[in-house]
Amino acid sequence: MGASKAGNFTEKQNDIALMAKAMGHPARIAIIEFLLKADTCICNDIVSELPLAQATISQHLKALKNAGLIKGNIEGNSICYCINEKNMIKLQSYFANINFKMTQKKECC
Repeated sequence: MGASKAGNFTEKQNDIALMAKAMGHPARIAIIEFLLKADTCICNDIVSELPLAQATISQHLKALKNAGLIKGNIEGNSICYCINEKNMIKLQSYFANINFKMTQKKECC
């Protein structure tokens, strides 16, 4: 989506689109799943878990952080990552609403 078109949509629509786009790669899904299991970790923990180079994982972490799906806190020489619960709840609520509306709809097409 071009930057000039973002103003045609609500803040919520832009937020959800940014988060959904960030989750549009299987490595990022794997990182989210790992963080959900581990609660918090440093990049090296993820490197040990996934079959990707450290630089690649750092790029994926940056995309997830920029989308607001994860948070990172500096601890010594490392950054400790965890799920951004507030935004995950926002994403969960959005998809729960879709699910609810789908169960209320009559079949079409």
